[in-house]
Amino acid sequence: MYNELFYEVAECLSTVRRVACLTGAGISAESGIPTFRENDGVWANLNPMEWATVNGFKSQPEKVWKWYESRRKRIRGVKPNPSHLTLSKLERHLESIIISTQNIDDLHIKAGSKKVLELHGNIFRNKCLDCGIGFVLEEETPKPPVCPYCGGMIRPDVVWFGEPLPQKEWNESVHAAINCEVYMVIGTSGMVRPAADLAVIAKQSGATVILINPEESELDDFADYVIPLKSGIALPEIYARMRD
Repeated sequence: MYNELFYEVAECLSTVRRVACLTGAGISAESGIPTFRENDGVWANLNPMEWATVNGFKSQPEKVWKWYESRRKRIRGVKPNPSHLTLSKLERHLESIIISTQNIDDLHIKAGSKKVLELHGNIFRNKCLDCGIGFVLEEETPKPPVCPYCGGMIRPDVVWFGEPLPQKEWNESVHAAINCEVYMVIGTSGMVRPAADLAVIAKQSGATVILINPEESELDDFADYVIPLKSGIALPEIYARMRD
């Protein structure tokens, strides 16, 4: 049914050198990590203002910390799926492929992708709530550790509601969107901004936009190609049709 579309997208990718991507929760859902915003997602049963804000953490630090520790434990055993692995393989054909991801699970890096910009942070990193110094903790702890430099509480290094995106990663993502020839949007509804604006920036800068998502997206109207399939199905099919 989608064979001709796969060939068209494969031909497009075969004739360019610079590709940038935005990936969202859908790509990791295929590895078994629940999304946040769908009907059965994480926020369907939890109030994000309680579990994913600075105020929520300050009011109940041990509870929030334990929840993130449990998520770390679950995600640590998850493996990259064909979507992550195919994006890594694409590097063989391109001068550059830059992945801006809304995911915090490390799966693109595990898959071997070399340039990954984590717009929402990384659940396996931590930082001090007060001074911002980063930490990687070797062992689980039942409550937030204390920063050895300033005495503040250490929190997960993820972007919570009400917080800005990390400036360096955002600036590099915008630069990639402006300078790429093809921009791929994979596994995201396009509802979360400013990350979703990257596809618009790329389109306005002359890039061909390819959207892969099984559900309708708010970015569909900006895309030159829309593939309404799971990325774990679509990406390997496209890659198999690419010419060297």
